[in-house]
Amino acid sequence: MVVFAAFFRLPSNVTRQICLKHLISSRLHANVFTHTLTHMSTTKPNVVFVLGPPGSGKGTQCNNIVKQFGYTHLSAGDLLREEQSIPNSQYGDVIEHHVRNGTIVPVEITCSLIEKAMERHAVKKFLIDGFPRNQNNLDGWNAQMSDKVNLEFVLFIECPEEICVERCLNRGKKGSGRSDDNMESLKKRFRTYTNDTMPIIEYYDKLGLVKKVDGSVSNPEKV
Repeated sequence: MVVFAAFFRLPSNVTRQICLKHLISSRLHANVFTHTLTHMSTTKPNVVFVLGPPGSGKGTQCNNIVKQFGYTHLSAGDLLREEQSIPNSQYGDVIEHHVRNGTIVPVEITCSLIEKAMERHAVKKFLIDGFPRNQNNLDGWNAQMSDKVNLEFVLFIECPEEICVERCLNRGKKGSGRSDDNMESLKKRFRTYTNDTMPIIEYYDKLGLVKKVDGSVSNPEKV
């Protein structure tokens, strides 16, 4: 299991040094690198986007960051599935259609669920995983949320497709409860990831906001 450290803060109005530590099997890895950013306003929630292919371990690694550094983890996928499970939800049928087809839920729905979830938490440091997944997501986020939060950086979890597929299929066999943990849906999800999500990661990379970590070294049984 890989545990990724979050970014530490210094007092306000100063330049802060930020460390991302690699922890493997709950032990500190030797590789520690630093990055300097200007301190962000504390009046707005701080957000880290967590992106990577299906099965790369976004949820597991976010949970580890939460335990180590007190961030609140919001999974776009979990929020959508939770909404889908609510009887007579106005969005339920739309979400189900997109989940089964491996396509992306309209951004208005996802942003609305994320914003409501953020409002429910007192801690204003958020890991948002699985979002933004395409240009429409990015445009919708910028229109609806960009002036309400501080985007700290994007954590990109790299992992080979064959490892991700194996993890997802194993997860499905063990009763994950996810309707998309099957080969047919996975093919569509990876196609969507390659065509739609990678350009978003590349966009943020050009802005110097992407931090890459290796998700392949984590224990597949714990992803």
